[in-house]
Amino acid sequence: MSADIRPFPAPARPSAEPVQQDRGEWGALRAELHSRCADEDLAALWADLAVGERRTLLASARMSSDPRVGIHDLPKSARAALRAAIERMSQYAGRLRGHLAGNRPHPSRELAGHARQALAEGNTEAAMHWLAIIERGVA
Repeated sequence: MSADIRPFPAPARPSAEPVQQDRGEWGALRAELHSRCADEDLAALWADLAVGERRTLLASARMSSDPRVGIHDLPKSARAALRAAIERMSQYAGRLRGHLAGNRPHPSRELAGHARQALAEGNTEAAMHWLAIIERGVA
């Protein structure tokens, strides 16, 4: 018996079908889930990270892999550990950002107050102005 151990070849995954427009947002959600199962989002993030950032992420996932290794060269369990580490670090960064900002309310609250005041005064044009600013997004 040979000592040469080789894994079974993985079956090729069928590519995700194009997004079907007649099904609303379900097609886009399905495409996102397919890309997530193939770890395409993780691969894109991993490619953008510097070696030091990868090393930090690997340490957070309690892994000792080489940070120069491609994400698809890691086993599925290692990719899941990396994804969990990213989630933990993101939550920590969000909490830290909240503490540093003094947990003040979102800037859109002030704009919504201006819109309410304009509506109370009967100034529809001003209310629409404030709502347009909120819809464009507030930093």
